[in-house]
Amino acid sequence: MKFLERGMKMLIISSYSPRECGLATFSNDILNAIKQVFGSSIPIEVCALQNDEYRLQYGKEVTYILSAHSFDDYRWVAEEINGRNDIGLVCVQHEFGLFGGDYGDHLLSFLLALNKPIVTVFHTVLPNPVEDRKNVVQAIANLSDRIVVLTKKSEDILVGHYGFQRSKIKVIPHGTHIVLWEQKEKLKAQLHFKDKIVMTTFGLISENKSIETVLYALPEVVKQHPEVIYLVLGKTHPEIIKREGEKYRNMLLEIVSDLGITDHVIFINEYLGLKQLLNYLTLSDIYLFTTKDPHQAVSGTFSYAMSCGCAVISTPIPHALESLDSGTGLLLDGFGNPEAFKKAILTLIENKEERIVMGKNAYCQTHTSTWENVAIQYGLLFGELTNRSEDLRFCLPPINTDHIKKLTTDFGILQFSRFSQPDPDSGYTLDDNARALINLIMYYEIYKDDNALKLANTYLSFIESMQRESGWFDNYKSYHRQLTTQNSAVNLEDSNGRALWSLGYTISHRHVLPQEMVLRAENCWRKAINGLTHVTSPRAISYIIKGLYHFYSVYKEDTIRESANRFADQLLYHYNFNSGHKWHWYEDYMTYANTVMPEAMMYSHLITGNELYKKIAILTFDFLLSHYFMKGQLKVISNRGWFKKENDRVFYGEQPIEVATTIIALDLFYEITGNEKYKDQLELAFSWFLGNNHLRQIMYNPVNGASYDGLEDTQVNINQGAESTLCFFKARIIMEKYVVEGTFNKSDNNLLSGQLINFEKIQKTKNNEFAFANQAFTSKSRKFTKNN
Repeated sequence: MKFLERGMKMLIISSYSPRECGLATFSNDILNAIKQVFGSSIPIEVCALQNDEYRLQYGKEVTYILSAHSFDDYRWVAEEINGRNDIGLVCVQHEFGLFGGDYGDHLLSFLLALNKPIVTVFHTVLPNPVEDRKNVVQAIANLSDRIVVLTKKSEDILVGHYGFQRSKIKVIPHGTHIVLWEQKEKLKAQLHFKDKIVMTTFGLISENKSIETVLYALPEVVKQHPEVIYLVLGKTHPEIIKREGEKYRNMLLEIVSDLGITDHVIFINEYLGLKQLLNYLTLSDIYLFTTKDPHQAVSGTFSYAMSCGCAVISTPIPHALESLDSGTGLLLDGFGNPEAFKKAILTLIENKEERIVMGKNAYCQTHTSTWENVAIQYGLLFGELTNRSEDLRFCLPPINTDHIKKLTTDFGILQFSRFSQPDPDSGYTLDDNARALINLIMYYEIYKDDNALKLANTYLSFIESMQRESGWFDNYKSYHRQLTTQNSAVNLEDSNGRALWSLGYTISHRHVLPQEMVLRAENCWRKAINGLTHVTSPRAISYIIKGLYHFYSVYKEDTIRESANRFADQLLYHYNFNSGHKWHWYEDYMTYANTVMPEAMMYSHLITGNELYKKIAILTFDFLLSHYFMKGQLKVISNRGWFKKENDRVFYGEQPIEVATTIIALDLFYEITGNEKYKDQLELAFSWFLGNNHLRQIMYNPVNGASYDGLEDTQVNINQGAESTLCFFKARIIMEKYVVEGTFNKSDNNLLSGQLINFEKIQKTKNNEFAFANQAFTSKSRKFTKNN
């Protein structure tokens, strides 16, 4: 691991936990997120800023403490950092009032002395600055290699009011935490707010919060809607406590008493832990943001509330102007206007559907700013400024069955989810339950988890219930377990092929599974196998061949070998009929689950020993991969339009099933051929889930182990259905063997993706192989066509 030998680190300059302030929380969150995404490939240390009056007990990541008002400390810390060869980048979290001097100009002496690349993150950007403030901000920018701001509005102010070059600025939004949508009602009941409409404000309390504006709006609201509860979460700001004690909080308590709304307002005077805070926000129906400061550039509390699915009512700070529209909340005119808040609150209370839709829209909108996605942006910036982009590694997330369990009833696995909430109306499919059976057996084989075995039994029972007397399988049943003939006919051949694959896989694991379970799978298999001779779909044929391979691994029956030959020859016929100059494929288009066909040809070779099958498998697979890997990323076929031989290809609309089936096939081809390029491509393909895609966003849910349903051109489809989740789950299990083999750092499960940046070299090698392979196989292919 050459990057770790270099030992390049990021050093964050900021207030830091356990200091109670928003910036300390922000810096702690970004450190944890970068660690989660990149592991030890971006080690981070912290230089904690603090006031002279008190000393805090920090974690081991804090290696320097800088007294904010000591001018000499800035020079001393800079020289200490300069003396270290292992610090590659210094990231300064800037907020006015955090640094000593006039307008925080003590920071300039630190930046002047530092000889490391510097990124300065401006959390507050004030328009129309006085000359002295403008000079300090410009000087900070001149001494920094890159400026980061949290909103587009802040970028515009820096350009228009401070004369910055836009090319030097990068907008990276405030991070948010991922929560599960369906927890809202559960948390309400758990925390005794069932049947209440909960409104919330949170943050360190100060007069600038203008909470009294909401309090004065409440009497009429609670008179009309006595089910309303208003939560005010957070301690008084420590700096306010020093100056005036609890004067402001006491004033708010008096207002509540005078207005007669004591039963409807709850003050929670704590600096809440993250889990507590997210629970309160998740159960909230409406988030109320008030402030007296029209220039507050960004609010972490505002971002967190949107990410928890709250409809938002806000005064018009720049962050709200940029983030809120009629679909996510209500933006008020002006500041300190109780009447405007009263009208807005009543509007959302009395229009429940509108309120829920706003919350859902806010929830979707903030997916791009999850801490994992923000960490990717900081990681890429680190790589760019340290010239170490090729050394960045993604971490493998832990294997997590939570969402699979949630999707599974006592009958089978449900088809779709709305966000992370299973959708009973979507019913059950043979496809998904066949996938689930294979995946949970894979998982059980590794971890011997009895819960996984129980789930696998459920999926096998579903498959049994879908089999007709003829041996053929239906594909779809409603949540009420009713067979719907119309839907059952959709892609029925492919579904039957997947079912046979899952049965063969189950039978091949008779050394692992209970005998009773294997016998049930064998009974289904024997009933089904003779009824599938009429299948014509190339994908269905391919799934059947995969099932035949697994069955043949334990029962060396001549009829299985003969069936494999017959089905493989059908695929070969499709190949010879459709392939041509620069088109080495089984059809005249590429659609979904494309890799299953070359994979089936390779399995046919393993069953029969026919070398032609192996050669065609490699030729067609490499041809497919040449269209999948581009500029260090995987670009699978879009679901917006198939890739036809004579047409230009459509991009975007990428789905996890395509990525996962590519990983499955790459794993097989690497195992059979030992060709390192397949392992390299496999790692690169999996990094698509981790953020190595055109949006630079994660495609999995770290909370529940689900996968998101699709990668579009500008956004991620954050529904988490069975197909997507099962595909990610299987791909993640496959990656375990590469941890064991040493491809990954087992201590933090790092994905070593740095070497994959030079993927174009692999492309050139593959193109040469196509030319050679096509020349060698053409005569054999023509002969085969004549004979068939």
